[in-house]
Amino acid sequence: MSRVLVVGSSVGGSTAANTLRDLGVETILLERDLNYVKPCGGAVPPRVFSDWDLPHDLIDRKVTIAVVCSPRHYSEFPVLSSHPAPETDFIAMVRREKFDRYIRDRAVRKGAELIEGKLEHVEFGPRGIRATYEDKRNKTHIIEADAVIGADGAYSTVAKSLGLERLPMAVAYQERIRLPAHAMTYWEKRAALYLGDDVSPDLYAWVFPKYDHVAAGIGAGAGKTKAARQLLANLKHKLRDQLGEGLSVKFEAHHLPMHPRKHLSYDRAALVGDAAGLVQQTSGEGIYWAMKSGEMAARAIAKHLDAPTAANLRQDYDAPWWKAYRPTYLFLAFLQRISYNGDLQREIFAKMCDDPDVQRLTFDGYLTKHIEPAPWTVQMRITRHWLSTAVHEWMRQQKEKTSSSSASSG
Repeated sequence: MSRVLVVGSSVGGSTAANTLRDLGVETILLERDLNYVKPCGGAVPPRVFSDWDLPHDLIDRKVTIAVVCSPRHYSEFPVLSSHPAPETDFIAMVRREKFDRYIRDRAVRKGAELIEGKLEHVEFGPRGIRATYEDKRNKTHIIEADAVIGADGAYSTVAKSLGLERLPMAVAYQERIRLPAHAMTYWEKRAALYLGDDVSPDLYAWVFPKYDHVAAGIGAGAGKTKAARQLLANLKHKLRDQLGEGLSVKFEAHHLPMHPRKHLSYDRAALVGDAAGLVQQTSGEGIYWAMKSGEMAARAIAKHLDAPTAANLRQDYDAPWWKAYRPTYLFLAFLQRISYNGDLQREIFAKMCDDPDVQRLTFDGYLTKHIEPAPWTVQMRITRHWLSTAVHEWMRQQKEKTSSSSASSG
C-alpha cells in the first residue's frame, strides 16, 4: 500500500493528513513537539469553517469592527462585503492550541499515524523517500514512504533536505494579555492594526481579541528581530489606557517567510504553508493559505503516487495554485510596498480605509480569497480619492518641513 509522510502537524500538515486519509492513502504525521503552540494572531476568514467542515465552537471571537490607526489618522469601520451576510461577514479569531489540535486529532481519528519526533533529514531515491528522525528519548528511527509533504514551517527540514535556500524572514512578536471583563468589552468584536515607525517600520502592529485575553503584537521585516521587543513595548505604551489593567500571560515569537518559493513541488515532495513561503506579505496571514496548500498538495500526491515526479506534482499543485492565487499575491505584495514604507504611505493608507469602496473590496478579497476587478466606476472613484489624499498628505508634510526649518533657523 502506498504511504505518504507529512512533516509538521500544524494546520497545513494536519489538513494534508486529513485529505490523504479521505483519499484512502496511508499517512504518517510526524510532529516535533505535540505541545508546541505556534505564535499567531489567529485571524481566519469564515470560509475556513465551511471549506473544511470545522465546528464554529473553535471560534473565540467574531470580529465585526476593524480599526486602522496611523500616527495622524484613526479609521474604524464594519466588516462588510459587497453582499452583506451576517453569517459570513466577520473575521474569526481562534487560538492555535485549540484550532490546530482539533484538525490534527481529526486526522488521527481518520487513521493517520501520529509520531512525535524531530526530523533530521530526508533522502530521496528513485523508489521513495527515507526520513530519519529522533524521538523524545534521543533514539533514531527511519520512516520509508513514497512521498513527503513538508509542512514544517519557515525553517523547513524538508526544504533543507531538498537543497533549497532559506527564505527572507520577517518576525512576529506578540504578548497575550488577560484583561478584566470591563476592558474586554471594548475588544470583544474589534480588531485593530497600528502603523508607524514606533511600532513597526515596514509592516504593522495589531491587537486581536481571544476568549479571555487579547493578543497584542508587532510584525517587522528582515533584519529587525532585535528591535521587536522594543516595538512591542511601544505599542503597549501607546495603548496603555486600553491594555494597562491587563495581566501578561505569555510572550510568543515566530519568523515568517516573506516570499513564496519558486516551486512548491519536487520529485516525491511538496511544500506547503510557511515551508513554501505562502504567507501573505501585506497581512502576514498564513492559516488559510497553509490549509489550502496542504489540501491541494495532498490531492496532487495522492493522484500521482505511482509517479510523484516534480513535473506531475507541479501540474496538479503548483499550476492550479498560481492560476487561482497569483493575482492575490502580486496585488498584496504591491500593496505592502506602497502602504507601509514611510509616513506618507501610511497616512494615505489609513485615510483610504475610510472609503466604503476600499472597505468592500478589501473584505471581498479577504473573505473569498479571490480578487475580482472592480467596476470601472468604482476604480475611478478610488483613483480620484487616492490622488486627492496623496496630494493633501504630501502638501501637509511639505508644510510641516517648512515650518520646522523656519523654527530651527529662527
